Amino acid sequence: MNKQEFKQKFLLRTTQKKATTFTFEGNRRPAAVLVALYEENDQLHLLLTKRATHLKHHAGQISFPGGKVEPSDIDSVATALRETEEETGIEADKIEIIGQLAPYDTITGFIVSPIVALLKQKPTIVIDPNEVAEVFYVPFSHFLDRTNHVAVPFERNKKTHNVLFMPYQQYNIWGATAAIIADLIAQLD
Repeated sequence: MNKQEFKQKFLLRTTQKKATTFTFEGNRRPAAVLVALYEENDQLHLLLTKRATHLKHHAGQISFPGGKVEPSDIDSVATALRETEEETGIEADKIEIIGQLAPYDTITGFIVSPIVALLKQKPTIVIDPNEVAEVFYVPFSHFLDRTNHVAVPFERNKKTHNVLFMPYQQYNIWGATAAIIADLIAQLD
């Protein structure tokens, strides 16, 4: 799938349905992530990060660039762009916002707004080691192949949930990140 096909399919089918079945007792903390793709050789690639191991939330896990909404952020797009620049060095003028997926409630109490974007070119990455250990790319075709999706039953608070895993090379992409990718794919079907 190339950039033009992606844009056409995404824009035709975007909905704001609820993306998750997790429930969290208490106040949800708003956050936003940038689901960023870039095109190379007529194929899309998804940008992902490996979070720094010393972080309080989701340390060492694979995620999209993003984080908590700050009072200075005018909306979730501003949060996703700010956090992406802080974590990866990718500036807002190198990013084309395409749309937004339905908010995702995490099991840890965040309500995440996934902002879908296309990078205008493969970016030069400048990692903030306080937040990110690594930035890497996965061919989007890997995620489109549903044989790469594995649902594993997980029990929490006496409820069983299927947690999605999408392994790629040495990376274990799972949980909220995998669920957001699955939601993106569902928007394209």
